[in-house]
Amino acid sequence: MAAKTLLTYADYAALPDDGRRYELHAGELSVTPAPNTRHQRVSLNLATLLHVHVKSRGLGEVLVAPVDCILSNITVVQPDILFVARERMSIVSERAVEGAPTLVVEILSPPTTGVDLGRKRALYADHGVPCYWIVDPEARRIEVLSLAGGGWQPAGELAGTAPRPLPPFPDLLLDPADIWA
Repeated sequence: MAAKTLLTYADYAALPDDGRRYELHAGELSVTPAPNTRHQRVSLNLATLLHVHVKSRGLGEVLVAPVDCILSNITVVQPDILFVARERMSIVSERAVEGAPTLVVEILSPPTTGVDLGRKRALYADHGVPCYWIVDPEARRIEVLSLAGGGWQPAGELAGTAPRPLPPFPDLLLDPADIWA
C-alpha cells in the first residue's frame, strides 16, 4: 500500500485562484462550494458587530473569510470570522494569520456542517485555538466552546431573543435580532 501524500502550505499556495474555497486539513485538501446567502447575511451581521466592538476598544482585529489561517505547514483553514486579541497581533502578517487566533467562528451551512463540527473542530483544538463559536442560522443559535485541557468545554450560548455577552467579549451584548436579521 502506497503512503498517502500530505500537502503542505507551498502546495496549497500553488493552487489556482478559481473561486473555490480550498483548505488543508492535516495535509488533506478540502474543497467546499461558496456559502449560501443566509450564511453570508449572518456572517456580515456578526462580523460587523464584532468589528465595531473590537475596533472601538482597541482589542485586536476581526477578519472575515477568505483569509488564510495557517495553523501549521499542513493545516490551513479559512474560518468564516476570526478574532486575534491585541496581545497576539504578531501572528497577523500580510499573507495570513500565522498561528491560532483567539476566536474562530464557523457558520453552519449544509455543505460544511459535517466538516465544521467534526474535522475543523478537532483541528482547532489540536492547534490551541482558545475559543470556538459554532453559529447555526437554522436554529438561530450560537454555541461557544472554550479549550481546556486539550479539549472543548461548553462556555456559553446565545439562543432565543434575549441579548447576552459571549466569551471572549464580556462587555459586548449580542442581540439575536441584529444577528439573524
